[in-house]
Amino acid sequence: MDYATRMRTKLSSSLQPVRLEIEDDSQRHAGHAGADPVGETHFNVTVVSAAFEGKSRVARQRMVYEIVAEELKERVHALGLRTLTPSEDVR
Repeated sequence: MDYATRMRTKLSSSLQPVRLEIEDDSQRHAGHAGADPVGETHFNVTVVSAAFEGKSRVARQRMVYEIVAEELKERVHALGLRTLTPSEDVR
């Protein structure tokens, strides 16, 4: 299973988001630390979940990092995170 799918499964299960977007951004980081030509090292993730209600931006990000800790240890080098509550999600 690829890393984006693994993260999607874990985040969906743990946070029950109303919106979850995971974009592999690895190609833009070629030559940077942690980059791999195969990809799946750098991701942009947007999670919109009621689980973030009343939590600071840092607390929200920590929640996400805990959920995908295994992927961060194995291959994923960087996550760009947007963590929003449903009321904050104004697309």
